[in-house]
Amino acid sequence: MASKGLVRFSSLLLSAFFCLTAEPSVDKKTAADIDREIAKIGPEMVKVRRRIHMDPQLANREQETANIISGRLITLGLDVKTGIAKSGVVALLRGGQTGATIALRADLDAVPIQEMADVPFKSLNPGSMHATGSDIHASIVLGTAYVLNELKGRIKGNIKFIFQPAGEGPPAGEEGGAALMIKEGVLDNPPVGAIFGFHVWPENVGQVFISSGPLLANSDSFQITIKGKSSDGSQPQDGVDAIVLASQVVVALQTLVSRNVDPTDPAILTIGRIEGGTKSDLIADRVRLEGIVRTLSDANRKKISRLMESAVKGIVHSFGGDYAFSFEEETPSVVNHPELLNLMMPSLAEAIGAGNVNPIKPQMMADDFALYSQRIPGLYFLLGVKNPRLPNPVPLYSPYFNPDERSISLGIKILCHLLLDCLEQQRRLEKGV
Repeated sequence: MASKGLVRFSSLLLSAFFCLTAEPSVDKKTAADIDREIAKIGPEMVKVRRRIHMDPQLANREQETANIISGRLITLGLDVKTGIAKSGVVALLRGGQTGATIALRADLDAVPIQEMADVPFKSLNPGSMHATGSDIHASIVLGTAYVLNELKGRIKGNIKFIFQPAGEGPPAGEEGGAALMIKEGVLDNPPVGAIFGFHVWPENVGQVFISSGPLLANSDSFQITIKGKSSDGSQPQDGVDAIVLASQVVVALQTLVSRNVDPTDPAILTIGRIEGGTKSDLIADRVRLEGIVRTLSDANRKKISRLMESAVKGIVHSFGGDYAFSFEEETPSVVNHPELLNLMMPSLAEAIGAGNVNPIKPQMMADDFALYSQRIPGLYFLLGVKNPRLPNPVPLYSPYFNPDERSISLGIKILCHLLLDCLEQQRRLEKGV
């Protein structure tokens, strides 16, 4: 249940929707001071990023990365807690003036990909790299803490810096990620009224992409076990071939989305793993399929799971086989709070120029930042990290992913403006309500 403070913060945002300030509330002197502090610490944050990049750790194993971050936060004099949700770090910056508490979140984990990019700070851990930009995220949020700590006398409230493990999801059989952070009280003591997040994006550095409402997709997973009957490959009539049944299931599930889902309400069904059979001359008695479903609407989320099981049942039972089907709703859609977005747009435009703030259609990637923004107002944007001189973007999860490090200073600037403006707007509204 939301605390009174969170309910009040949300009601203030609703009020703000009808009385937006015409100008961002970060004054020119503060904006100049932000730029000056970024110039001081920007090169150091690049070094931090490279150090993190060279030693990537997978979900729930990010202890070395956490040590790098927490050590630096402690030297700033912030109230730092470690070991949250296994290897998470939370730092509280108390402003010089009273006010609300807001939060900023970065993820820490690498992904199991062998790095192929030719860079001097290449991953030293075989089969693991920061192919989704978590090293950039952590460096930007750490840099934001550095800059705002220098300006804390002007901060009208408190800021929590959340460094979250397992943004890609915890290992099988473990808790982790945003769900465990919330469970362990990251949004409490003091209660957080709004939260900000972002993700690197393979478009030109200097550009930001954002939209009101759903920005990222619901992410769900499924497992299907096709149960047949084994027999010798020379006597197929004595068996029920689970591989043949699985093949028909794969085709049917791909058609399911293209012919049963409204094309104006996007959905993706991907079967990413098939495992079955024991020997080349035996009819397989069991095949396991695993995959994901991405949707933007809750209606599709429910509809697709029902249609999937119906299709599997019809195919498998008609040939004398059986099946087991499980569908797990994992991560909800990231939805930008419309009033918070409208309140912050002038500040975002002021930070990087209105021409660099771009609307974007909802994307089918997912982020468990959604679990925070389900509970409190949230704002999430995509930060361009592609070197404009490169002809083609390198996608996320590529072994060649190599973001432009100029995005670090730009990200710090954007977040400083957004966080200061949010607290200032909230304070103004408090006085007017």
